[in-house]
Order: sequence, then structure tokens, then C-alpha cells
Amino acid sequence: MKKHAHATFALALALSSTTLLSSAAFADEGMWPYNMIPKAELQAKHGVTLDDAFLDRMMKASVRFNSGGSGSFVSTDGLVMTNHHVGADCIHKLSQGANDYMANGFVARTRADEQKCPDLEINQLLSIEDVTARVHGAGDALGVKAADAEKGKARKAESAKIEKECADATGLRCDVVSLSSGAFFHLYRYKKFTDVRLVFAPEFQAAFFGGDPDNFTYPRTCLDVAFFRVYDGEQPAKTPEHMPFSAEGAKDGDLTFVSGHPGSTGRFSTVSNLKMLRDTTYPFVLDGLTRMKSALSVYMAKGESQKKAAQDDFFSVENSLKAIGGFQRGLTDPSLMSAAEAKESDLKTKVKALKDGARLLEAWTKLDAAYASFATFYKQYAVVERFLAPGGTVLGIAKHLVRLSDELPKKNEDRLPEYRDSALASLEHQLFSEAPIDDGLEVVKIALGLENMISVLGANDATVKALLAGKTPFDRATEIVNGTKLKDIATRRALKEGGKAALDAAKDPAIQFFRAMDPLARKMRKRFEDEVESVEHTYSGRIVEAYNQALGASIYPDATFTLRLNWGVVKGYTENGQQIAWRTQLGDLYRKNKRAADKDPYKLPARFRSSMGNVDFAVPYNFVSTNDIIGGNSGSPVFNQKGEIVGLIFDSNLSQLPNRFLYRENTERAVSVHSEAIVHALHRVYEAGHIAKELGR
Repeated sequence: MKKHAHATFALALALSSTTLLSSAAFADEGMWPYNMIPKAELQAKHGVTLDDAFLDRMMKASVRFNSGGSGSFVSTDGLVMTNHHVGADCIHKLSQGANDYMANGFVARTRADEQKCPDLEINQLLSIEDVTARVHGAGDALGVKAADAEKGKARKAESAKIEKECADATGLRCDVVSLSSGAFFHLYRYKKFTDVRLVFAPEFQAAFFGGDPDNFTYPRTCLDVAFFRVYDGEQPAKTPEHMPFSAEGAKDGDLTFVSGHPGSTGRFSTVSNLKMLRDTTYPFVLDGLTRMKSALSVYMAKGESQKKAAQDDFFSVENSLKAIGGFQRGLTDPSLMSAAEAKESDLKTKVKALKDGARLLEAWTKLDAAYASFATFYKQYAVVERFLAPGGTVLGIAKHLVRLSDELPKKNEDRLPEYRDSALASLEHQLFSEAPIDDGLEVVKIALGLENMISVLGANDATVKALLAGKTPFDRATEIVNGTKLKDIATRRALKEGGKAALDAAKDPAIQFFRAMDPLARKMRKRFEDEVESVEHTYSGRIVEAYNQALGASIYPDATFTLRLNWGVVKGYTENGQQIAWRTQLGDLYRKNKRAADKDPYKLPARFRSSMGNVDFAVPYNFVSTNDIIGGNSGSPVFNQKGEIVGLIFDSNLSQLPNRFLYRENTERAVSVHSEAIVHALHRVYEAGHIAKELGR
């Protein structure tokens, strides 16, 4: 799940082409939307009743970091708790000059000291409405003979209309979310906060103690926490729905709840989709990530400023390599694939016996054909339109400016989703960010993307030749970064307002580069939408029907980076014959440091060393539970049945990674920072008792 969540969950979303629905939810499996929670099942298994008032408070106390991750309101004055690695993008951007908050940590002693993030957006979910009938109705109105692509276009247009109507009527951020690849469509209404300020962050070395060797492992000893505050009209926002801190925190055997935004799962994908991921997608992605890590390593070795600029990206790539590698190990595990195949075969057998069986079984035929098609062009799609394309901040700005000039003249419902009226405010918040841009890092990202295009499309491809303009990838990337004016915010604003005429007149190399790439990128995107996405949206609903009719069980949609609730138990486990305790202690931090002779990645920050005499070694530090999580859940609050914070999700162990496809809880565990460790560190290590007091502790 880390390091960093915003990259890992986004990558997982990019790799997933479909999610279907589960049959029965086993054990404590389930990432439940707040409007679909099986209260009776929870009551039957754990004897806990969640009433609507409690659920409404927990929903509104939970927040989403648009950079990728989760959080929660923990005071009435807009104080937000999340992971350090979720907030790292902002912390990194604020770490300029002598203010290296990543290395040295940050504590705002007063409200006036809180530092504004340049481009962070936080969303608070206020309500959910099922709009499935309206969205599906738009496609169905075309008739049974209409092509899947035409039905898909009609559904997207109707979703855009719903979002615009909602935004115009409420002033909120309104997103129509496709669940189960189009089986359901729900309207999520969010309050949006764009004035977000950093309040507290420990040193990176404290947050990520143990570094990459300990990543996705347990026992852990990490203070992976950060606090931000949302402002409304230059004043701290009032947040009556919040989660107070528990007096004791989590204990062994406790029932715990997690409310967060899991990014993407593939629990209920067709076997054909899993095989495509295993045989095509993941091997290609892992190769690309490996080359990306190597390129960043070379850049970071050039000097301290380069290391500082690329550190956040480097750890994101390291994290993604471990996460995707874990997913791939799951898919290459014969027992997991056998279980998936048996589940699908059993379902099909039951469906055949149904009166409507032939119509339902057609869904697998159509979906299997769609994934077979996708496998033939996934790599081309990835290197021109997804995460392996030429990247970086400058090209991202150029992409949005070019596409805005093309999309805005269209009717709202005909635009690409990211350029609809409902999305423009959030897009502009990013587009006109004052976040610093490192030229050298930009060159690395563009050059690497060009190399990816050459490897897949070939050096003689017309688009590749046009983009390179007779130069090497490095020289072409350098020319773009040195020549662009898009690093200037005023220039971006003028180009956006001037539209296509202004962009044509600008002759900016970044804009010209993306304009040359855009026709192929749009072509590949359209092919994906027509041949894969539209088929999913047409036939995934039948898979849902099949589960309902054949099994009659409670079902939940796979993750979509929308708010979900799950529950589990604080519980240790046995691994390789060794009993792993449910929690570590603060003393384990110092013992690990001593064994490593104070060397990286087990070096202690100065604050922890100087405060050692004030620290209670017996305080629980990190703990494990059976809660059902995935990337995007990072920063999620862990709370008890009273709605009190007992911990903070920040990771999983390695064996939990294949739970992306099949939930198990033998040795698979979520890893959290214990609430008492957070309070203890604020008081005893950081002299930040004012923050602990705001938490009620």
C-alpha cells in the first residue's frame, strides 16, 4: 500500500480493466459502499448494530485525498489525519530551500504557522444516490440492435447530464461512479476543500523507518502519520462530524472498522481478465517500473538537489514494484487461479440451470472476447495514453491545455469525462498550481516515455518519428523542457483562456509535442472504450444478475476509489511456524536501531534519539488486523463501534497483496499505526501537545 499510496492505487486503477461482483462475502471480506452495508450480516456475526445516524457521521468524517489516499476529520476545526506517505506530495512540494520538511519534519506551533499545500484537494462525501436506471435507460433507449459502443456513448452523455444538473443545483462536486464495470451507477456528492494546510509531519525516516527492506512486511515500527487542516474562507472549516481519539486504542481481539477509499480490486473479474493481467499487463508494467526506477536512481545520484527532487517519485516506484509484483505472484500461484476458475465454473453451472441462463451466459462470451482483444493492443495504449507514456508536469500541463481547447467547444455531455463542467474546477486547481518543477526530473520522465514508445511502436512509427524530430529521446526531452514557457503560471492561464488560437500561436515545444502525440493517444483510448469498456458496461450487469439469481447472496462492488466501509479483528498470526504478535511496541523501534548500528534505513531521527528517556517503550506502536484493504486505503481511520479512532491504516503485509483477487485472512493482514503511539509521540517526542489536545488527548 505504500510507498506512496497515490502512485500505487492510481497504477492499479490504470491496470484494471474490469471489476465484477462477489458471491457470498466470506469471513470479514467486503469493501462496502455506505448505501449497501449488510447490517444484518454484521449483527449476526459480531453482534454489532450500526444505525443510520452512526453511518452518516462516519461517512462525513471520512475524506479522500485526490492525490491518492484517505483520511478523516479528527476535530471540530477541520483537522485531518492521514499517512505521511499520503501527504508526502504536499510535504515534498513545501520542502524548498532550507525548509526540508521531508528530512526534518514539521510542526505548526500556531494556526498562523500552518503551511498551504499548492495543489491538494480533499473531498468529503455528503450523499449517494442510485442513478442506475437513468444511465442504463439512455443506452437501452437505442434499442437492442444498437452497437455496444453507441450504448456506451449514450450512457456517458447521460452521466455528464446528471453531474451537471447536480453541480448546478448544489454547488458541490458531483461524480457519477460506475460500479461493477457499469452494472450500477451511483451519484456521489462531495464538498470540496482546496485550501489545505500542513499542520504536522514527522521526519521521513520516522514515517518510513525500515525503508524498502521492511515495506509490505510485519512487524513494523513506523510513525506513518500526518495532520492537515482544511480551511473555508480563510478560516478553519467547521467539521462537527469527526472521529475523536479513543482513550486506549486498539487491543487484541477488538472488532475494528475502516472507512476509506480503496483504489481498485479484481476479486470478481472473469478468469479471462485475470489471465490477461498475468500474461500481458503485469509483466509489461513490471518491466516499465524497473526501467523507471533505474532512471530515477541515476538522476538521484547526480547530487543532493536531484535526490531531493526525485525522492518522492523514487519511493512511489519502489512501492509500485512491490505491490504489482505481489499481485503477479498471486496470479501465478496455482492455488489462487484454481480457486478463481472453480468459482467461475461453479457459477456457470448454476446459471445454465436457470430459465434465463442462455442470456446470462452470453456475458462471459462477450467479455472474454473483449479481453482477448485488449491483450493485443494494451501495450500501445499504455505507452501513449496511460502511465508509461511520456510524462512529467510540463507535458501534463500541455496535455490538458491542448485537450481543453478541443473539448470545451463541445457540448458538456460529448466531452471526455475529465473535461466536463463538473470536473473543471478540480482540473484548474491542478493546472495552475504553484508547485515547483524540476527541469532535470522532467527530462527523465519525457525521455523514458519516448523510449517506451520506441520499444513498443518501433523507431520507424510515424508518430514516434514526429515526436523525436530526428533527435535522441534525451536530447528531444531536453529541448522541450528548456524551450517551454509552461512553467510560468500566467502563461498557462493566458493559453487556457485563449483557446486553440492562442495555443497555435504559442509555438511552445511542449504543446507541439503533445499535439503530435494526441491523435494516436485518442485513437487508442477510443479503441479501449469501444472494444472493452463499452462491452463491460453492457454485459457486466448480466454477471451481477447471474450471482443474484444463482447464489442469492450479499454482494459488493469491487473498489473504485470511492468511500467504503469494512470490518475486521485485531489479530496476530503464525508464519513459518513463528507466532507474530498483534502489535509492536515503541521499544522495538530503538531495539531495531541498535541492532542496525544506527545505519540506514534504520537510522533514528534526532528527535527520537534525544527523547529516548521520555518515551515509554511499552506503548503499542504498529498493529495488525484482518480488515479488508488495498491501495487507496492508506490514511484510512481505524475506529471502534463507538466511532473512536484506535489506529491509522498505512500498509499491509506481503501475503495480503494477492487479496486484490481473492480475500483470505490466514496470514494476510492490514497494518496500522496505533492511536496511542501517535498521541505519545506528539507529547513526548515532538512537544506538540497542542495537537494532542485538539484530538482530546
